[in-house]
Amino acid sequence: MSNYADLNPDFSKGLLTVILQHYTNKEVRMVGYMNEEAFELTKQEEVAWFYSRSKERLWKKGESSGNVQYVKDMYLDCDQDALLILVDPAGPTCHTGTNSCFNLESSFTLKDIEATIRERAESSDDKSYTNYLLSKGTDKIAKKFGEEAFEVVIGAKNKNKEEVANEAADVLYHLGVLLHDSGVSVSDVESVLSARHNKQNNFKGERKDIQEW
Repeated sequence: MSNYADLNPDFSKGLLTVILQHYTNKEVRMVGYMNEEAFELTKQEEVAWFYSRSKERLWKKGESSGNVQYVKDMYLDCDQDALLILVDPAGPTCHTGTNSCFNLESSFTLKDIEATIRERAESSDDKSYTNYLLSKGTDKIAKKFGEEAFEVVIGAKNKNKEEVANEAADVLYHLGVLLHDSGVSVSDVESVLSARHNKQNNFKGERKDIQEW
């Protein structure tokens, strides 16, 4: 992850072009511009600030709507004059009320499941099914995961695409709960997959004992 406290954009070229991207599903939310003051405010407050070219003033995204964009991480491009900000939006990003200014179709990823499970777990008065499972412990969670996985098998044997899709969604949810209970993040799993992928590519054609996916 980036340590954005150490970022040093090049403002000698003018305003910094900024892209906001959702930190879990990677949906591009908007493009804006920052001067040095807006950049420093963004770092200090960990919410996105911009410089309005039309109004010639600083503005905080969500200052009127309440839909602020909480900063999760920031990355500069190779020329130090464009900034990518990964955000956790408090609501729709676009002033029209849509999630993205680009009218993109929303996606949903394992990291969204992970974030939802974490929010449920951190709420002491939450009465959700997620907290019920977490309160029952690993054995209960693992049992439910196994049951849902078997339902996928049944759906596949029945050649029922809708059933497979629905049961697979249940499997992924229960896997998310099991990962949370085990203290394993989706990023941890991604790191393992990435290492395996890189290992396979590095030895492809040279080693016969590397299993291809």
